[in-house]
Amino acid sequence: MFGTGAAVCAVLAAHEGFRLHEAARVNEAIAAATAVSSALPEAQFAHAVALAKRGDYEDALKQYKALGRGSRADIATDALYNVGNLQLREALKEGREAAVRALPLIELAKQSYRGVLRRDPQSWDARYNLERALWLAPELDEVLSESITRDAENRVMSTLQSTRADLP
Repeated sequence: MFGTGAAVCAVLAAHEGFRLHEAARVNEAIAAATAVSSALPEAQFAHAVALAKRGDYEDALKQYKALGRGSRADIATDALYNVGNLQLREALKEGREAAVRALPLIELAKQSYRGVLRRDPQSWDARYNLERALWLAPELDEVLSESITRDAENRVMSTLQSTRADLP
């Protein structure tokens, strides 16, 4: 009985040791994230975050898109979310009034957030950011349905049986 417990503890300790070693490798790669040649997706993601914080929009966008096509689903989803954030920040760089001129970037951000929601429907951050982007640039279908609803509310129908509304 004692031997079985000791063996289980040894296996768990070995597993945790392996995870600690892997985490140390990831941390080293992130610390040296100046070169993108690292094969670790975590290091590439950290490099993309650093590029975005530096304000290097184009390079950060390329890095995030490359990660979005990667094999790691969790990092690909996070990269797609950050692509949307990057595009929305770029669109709002000059203020909300200038957002109309940056409409293509807002549309791209909405596509990114929708992509995240297709992969992870429970992503509340993507839902919130999509709602903000929709507030800045509503969909054409929404605008048309609102105007149709307003037109229908403004119409007055006659209750007389023999009255036709289309005659002068």
